[in-house]
Amino acid sequence: MIFDSHAHYDDEQFNEDRAELLKSLKNNGVVGIINCGSSLEGLEMSVKLSQEYDFVHAAAGIHPENADEFNESVKRRIEELSEAKKIVAVGEIGLDYYWEENPPKEVQKQVFRTQMEIAKQYNLPVIIHDREAHGDTLAIMKEYPGVTGVVHCFSGSVEFAKECIKLGYYIGVTGVVTFKNSKVIKEVVKNIPIERLLVETDCPYMAPTPHRGKRNQSDYIEYIMKVIAEIKGLTVDEISEFTIFNTKSLFKI
Repeated sequence: MIFDSHAHYDDEQFNEDRAELLKSLKNNGVVGIINCGSSLEGLEMSVKLSQEYDFVHAAAGIHPENADEFNESVKRRIEELSEAKKIVAVGEIGLDYYWEENPPKEVQKQVFRTQMEIAKQYNLPVIIHDREAHGDTLAIMKEYPGVTGVVHCFSGSVEFAKECIKLGYYIGVTGVVTFKNSKVIKEVVKNIPIERLLVETDCPYMAPTPHRGKRNQSDYIEYIMKVIAEIKGLTVDEISEFTIFNTKSLFKI
């Protein structure tokens, strides 16, 4: 059984077969999906999907790449959605310093803090995007000791992971862990407690080996769990049980 803790089925890559695919996933052992908003349009679509499919839950937030579209109206909409039953988190929020064309760092940090405030106000976990911004991400996380969540698609060191765990956060593991050259995330998985791991696709991106480079989907998490099981010396069934329990615990599902 699989609980995909981070997906983007609102993405246009699923426009041709979204309904058929989601139906097949449910029949293929996927017991839950958290669909994460990235833009205003994306978070509205996430909410719509959560209303249409009983096993889909939604997170409402603005991705750092879209921080420029965050304004008072968007803030009010996220606050309004945060009271809805199937909104289980504020996300995907955070910092992305990888792309030069992204909004300025100070704009990203301001929008990140504002959404952390919303999570604090509504007692919701957060789904954090952190790319090439470990120091600033951790600093802002520390500003909100009452907020927890997951650092999704984790790309930091073992030391950074341990700092996140001290703050009550979980670590999101994607298909990257299946790649041959993915030594860092394998070390992270090896060195942190299974009780703090979540599995995710970040679909349609980050498809695991043997589907690398193709459109990703939630049942491909089986390949992620196999690698985690090898690293941890556990069975795939045990990894499944732990990660489903962890996801449900964090998001109060």
